Amino acid sequence: MKRIAIFASGAGTNAENIIRWFNTEEDRGGRVALVVSNKPDAQVLRRAGALGVATEVVTSAELKDEDFVGGMMDSYGIDVVVLAGFLLMVPPYLITRYDGRMVNIHPSLLPKYGGKGMYGMRVHEAVVAAGERETGITVHLVSERYDEGRILFQATTEICGDDAPEDVARKVQELEQLYFPRVIAELMEGMW
Repeated sequence: MKRIAIFASGAGTNAENIIRWFNTEEDRGGRVALVVSNKPDAQVLRRAGALGVATEVVTSAELKDEDFVGGMMDSYGIDVVVLAGFLLMVPPYLITRYDGRMVNIHPSLLPKYGGKGMYGMRVHEAVVAAGERETGITVHLVSERYDEGRILFQATTEICGDDAPEDVARKVQELEQLYFPRVIAELMEGMW
């Protein structure tokens, strides 16, 4: 069974969903063993702790320290890394270490509305301002450039003429909750 680490910086709704999906009685090929955050007050840490998952807080300086992070990942036996709202750039050594086994989710249909600084509500505001008729999610492998790794999966949702960014956010979150854990499972099965 693969051991998963989730890196997240915020509320942790995707992290909680992934934990609940994998850490059930049913064997889904993996278990979330660790949640890592760069923010000691991030809600994701409380969510993970309440579900019995170990948590670690790493500073941006510690994240750049290959020995420190490598030792932490080894101590939990991590096989797969999932970025679920992690707002720091992942260092190249970690991308190389988990080559083909590190995924991110982005709240738009990449390559549209991706790149540095494009996350969360900023993406939904840009999508609405541009008059897009659809948006969605993209799950992709992590590369050394923001949101440019190989796309594994996309799902779309319609944008209605009167949708506000908050409406778009809700629709996108529904897609994230439905598909993200399944794509992670498929990655671990070697489907990608």
